[in-house]
Amino acid sequence: MPLLSFDRVAIAYGREPLLENASFQIEPGERVCLIGRNGAGKSTLLKLVDGEATPDAGEIWRQPGLRIARLAQDLPENAGTTVYDAVAEGLAEVGRLLAAYHHAALDVANGVGDAMQRMEDLQHALEARGGWSLSQRVDHILARLELPADATLGALSGGWKRRVALARALVCEPDLLLLDEPTNHLDIEVIQWLEEQLQEFRGGVLFVTHDRALLTRLATRIVELDRGAFTSWPGDYSRFLEQKAAALEEEERHHALFDKKLAQEEVWIRKGIKARRTRDEGRVRALLRLREERAARREVEGTARIALDAGETSGKLVAELQKISFGWGEQPLVRDLSLRVMRGDRIGLIGPNGVGKTTLLRILLGQLAPASGNVRLGTKLEIAYFDQLRDVLELEKSVLENIAEGREYTEINGQRRHVLGYLQDFLFSPERVRSPVKALSGGERNRLLLARLFAQPANLIVMDEPTNDLDLETLELLEELLMDFPGTLLVASHDRAFLDNVVTSTLVFEGEGRVQEYVGGYSDWHRQAQRAAAVAKAAQNTARAPEKMNAGGEAGDAAKPRPNKFSYKEERELADAPAKIEALEREQEELNDRVSAPAFYRSDPSAQKRVQARLTAIATELAEAYARWEELEGRRGA
Repeated sequence: MPLLSFDRVAIAYGREPLLENASFQIEPGERVCLIGRNGAGKSTLLKLVDGEATPDAGEIWRQPGLRIARLAQDLPENAGTTVYDAVAEGLAEVGRLLAAYHHAALDVANGVGDAMQRMEDLQHALEARGGWSLSQRVDHILARLELPADATLGALSGGWKRRVALARALVCEPDLLLLDEPTNHLDIEVIQWLEEQLQEFRGGVLFVTHDRALLTRLATRIVELDRGAFTSWPGDYSRFLEQKAAALEEEERHHALFDKKLAQEEVWIRKGIKARRTRDEGRVRALLRLREERAARREVEGTARIALDAGETSGKLVAELQKISFGWGEQPLVRDLSLRVMRGDRIGLIGPNGVGKTTLLRILLGQLAPASGNVRLGTKLEIAYFDQLRDVLELEKSVLENIAEGREYTEINGQRRHVLGYLQDFLFSPERVRSPVKALSGGERNRLLLARLFAQPANLIVMDEPTNDLDLETLELLEELLMDFPGTLLVASHDRAFLDNVVTSTLVFEGEGRVQEYVGGYSDWHRQAQRAAAVAKAAQNTARAPEKMNAGGEAGDAAKPRPNKFSYKEERELADAPAKIEALEREQEELNDRVSAPAFYRSDPSAQKRVQARLTAIATELAEAYARWEELEGRRGA
């Protein structure tokens, strides 16, 4: 039995319907990814599923007693609410009792007069509703997400607020979980934790995401919302791209045949009196139907046409940091970091929320002075800064006013463009440009921010979480644009696929103020970190050399001391070690090149898994080879 089903559901805001005769269902255990353009109606559909919105037509059936929880796209805004209260809200009335009991317990600890009586009354109320097991659930989810129970939401960063919203959705253990861009503002560690939780989740999941790594790992089915209609696509994301391209090609062919027939009938009707004879009235009626069908056709929305003005070439040196340190209070964010950023560098910043990525970007731009050390900026820098909080957008003003600032024209790449035409490149219709920014979806606001950012010449682009809320098509277009950008790029992001595609080196925040530079994107750093951990573990195991006892209780071969003499066999093994390591690294590099190519993700999924499995095995083999090499070198030296 399905958890939920839509039967010919329709809903419209404005001229065109967001949903039109839409039918689909979700089965228990399914993880359905909903994709579509920004503004296509994905968030509206989630509101229809949980009952917040009502359809204009059609029926929505929900399984009796169905528990639904929704993680909204917007962050919690009540600054004075504590984390415990916000999470407990996910348990409705019992949650409010738990929050009141939590505060009463704090008041008792602080010696407030009537707190003990309040605590006893709340205890009885909770016992009557079986609230203590739910209290354990709140405590468990707070611990799993490492949330400070008594902190207020106003004191948290965007990433921590996202964790709170996620905890509130998960705490009621719903039958159907709705997630609207769940990875926005989450760091990579929590995203990976979320992936594991959702893979183990027994209920149904309907989620909207731009994170291709999350989509590829989680989705059991992809449902596309396109021009008011649902289409279900089996298979993974790469398979969807192939099927979608074929479907669009077939649709274009069908439309061409239809338009040809319509043109022929329009020529016929204009021939005069023959077309008005009685025997031809049926053909006239058929023509009228063809006209109606053509008028009702909703064309595929165009692709955003984003262009960058690279401006004047900057100096060869962009920025140089010499042993800089910075921290808040007793917590070091950056310690003794030396770094040189050269023209054309493409650097990604990786680390948990609140670790200092935005702070380091501000230091690199000269906006913030370090506590110690020196910062030297290069010459002829033209900086475009993409702010993750979108603070540069004025919510009460219209889209047009945010870009035009009183002007009719703007200059892009030396060409004079009308502002309306420029905004159409970013998929804003003439009607939409007059809407206030506060009425835009998250993805539309990001597109507007990109339009504002790229309206000025820049040879240094700094982007802080640029992928939040962007639809997949615009995201991939942005990647292509940045890959062709001749200037310098600094980007802080938790989007693993985005980092792999656009950066050539990464700065990783490893805790306690340590920032380490690695070659390559996220996957390259991840493999290097795994290899380093394996080498360290192998070296540690070698140093400990625990005794292995045989079945008779005597020490086995592992316990016997090695002969002091360095044998001929070991001499040959040591001589062959560099060649063995070089061969493994060469194979690893070749496979990494294959994985980095766009065509790889359009290949057979089983072939992709074999390549990924071999990469994992090579990392382990390299770690063991390095550890053995070091051991043999040490024995020969001894």
